[in-house]
Order: sequence, then structure tokens, then C-alpha cells
Amino acid sequence: MSFEIQNQVLDDSCRGGFVGRLWVAIRPRTLPIAIAPVLVSAGVSTYADSVTWITVLFALLGAILLTIGANLANDLYDYLNGADTNDRIGPVRVSQAGWFTPRQMRLAIAVVFCAATLVGAILTYFGGWPVIILGLMAISAAILYTGGPWPLGYHGLGELLVFLFYGPIAVCGTVWVATQSLPLLVWPVSVPVGLLAAAVLLVNNIRDIETDGRAKKRTLVVRIGRKWGIRLYGICCGVSLILPLFLWISGWVSWVILLPMFLFPRMRALIRTVSDSTNGPVLNMALASTAKVLVGYAGLLFAGLVL
Repeated sequence: MSFEIQNQVLDDSCRGGFVGRLWVAIRPRTLPIAIAPVLVSAGVSTYADSVTWITVLFALLGAILLTIGANLANDLYDYLNGADTNDRIGPVRVSQAGWFTPRQMRLAIAVVFCAATLVGAILTYFGGWPVIILGLMAISAAILYTGGPWPLGYHGLGELLVFLFYGPIAVCGTVWVATQSLPLLVWPVSVPVGLLAAAVLLVNNIRDIETDGRAKKRTLVVRIGRKWGIRLYGICCGVSLILPLFLWISGWVSWVILLPMFLFPRMRALIRTVSDSTNGPVLNMALASTAKVLVGYAGLLFAGLVL
């Protein structure tokens, strides 16, 4: 994004006042990542015929709050670490733009994580002490991703964190509070959700590879290069399409589990876009589209589990 275009985005967003700036800060295009694992968890819980829907709703609220908190922390610490500068090509970052001071951002982060903790306390009533451990792990990962003395995202661990916390950990945790059990099926269905969530971050890091490299932010894509980053994106999409076929062939579930495979044309188009383009706005749209594909995949997987 050129400096002139970025200034226009700043002007347009500022017209929305405090609410508009806050909306930019929470990065709404990334929130589908939080919705997807809860959808799949609801499908597994319904399949097990022991779902408690109130816990699913609270788990969804908690996941969204944790994602917002992670986004705010990422915005603040990338700015403090010097990773967000005027030459970045991604969407506006509110700390770097000067919309909020570091003190205001820390306050916002604290408020969001306190709200998430309150939701976690409610879920603890249903799921017991494991919920406390998972909640502490999630908040710690959200902060340490770009904060602390050794930011995990700056050492190539971002995609692994996203895979774990939006895949197996999120799905298993939600199924646990909804059913007080962990059916064997929960493990294979959590993997594609985590892979597609990691694919969203891969697009982000492919887009930012040049500026991240200059800022000494050694993301996985900076470490392995753009070509292998694109290949890894394709692998994440491909494996997520193959896994439903494995589940059906293995006899675990009916053929309806194959519904996510209808997303093959869309995923193929996204792989081509990410592979062919180095244009910031185009990759921004690819990022948002990958997040939408993730939710669509989760919705189809939910349908495949409950029908």
C-alpha cells in the first residue's frame, strides 16, 4: 500500500471517530478464525448427542474475545518492536497510525482479556479446571505471540500457535465444556480447521515478507522464503480437503462429511491468487477470502456431522 493510499485509508477511518478506529483495531476480517472451531465443536458435540448449547455460545464469545485481545496485543507490540512502519502494505495498524497511545492499547487489552476471563469463569462451571488451564494458555500465547522478551511470532512459531489454538486446542476445549468428554472424532476434525486458520496467517506473512524481513521479524515465511510459504499455504488447503475423504473411507461418518470438498474450486483460485500476486490490496482480499473459506469449511463440516 502506498503512503498516499494509506493516508486515504487513515482519513476514511478517522471519520468514524472512536468507534471507527476501534473497529479497525479489532481487525474484524480475522474474527471468522474464532468462529470456525466453535462451529466444528458444535458439530462433534451434536454428533455425540450430548451437546449443551449454552456452553457452545459462551465458548464462541470467549473465542471472539481472545482473538480481539490477540489482535490488539499484536498491534501494540509490533509497533513497540518497530515491525509496523509507514512502508508496510497491509491494513492500517492503529498504534503505528497514532490513533491510540500504548497506554490506551494496554488498557483495551486488559479490558478484553478480563472479559474473556469472566466468560472462562462461567465455562469453568461446566468444564472444570481444564478450562482454567486452557484459558491461561490462550491468553499467554496471545500476548507472547508478539510481546515479551522472545516474541514467538518473530521466531517462526506463529503458524504453529495458530494451528494449535484455533485447531485442536479450541475444538477439543469447546467439545469438552459442551459434553464433558472427548470423542475420538474430535481429533481428526480439528486438524483441517487449524490448518486453514494457519493458512490465513500465511497469507498475512507472505504479504508482509519484505517489511517483516527489514524489521527483523523472522516469521516462518521470512525464514523459508516466499515460494515455500506459498507451497505451505497450498498444503494447508489441500490437506483440509483430503481429511473429510479419509474420515468417510475409514467408516467413521457418512458420505455427507464430504461437503467441504465443494470448496475445492474456491481454494484452488485462492492458491493461484496468493501464488501470482505480490500486490498488497490483492493479498489483503485473499486473506479475507481465506478466512471466509475457513468459516464456510467449518459450516459444511458441521452439516456433515449433524446430517
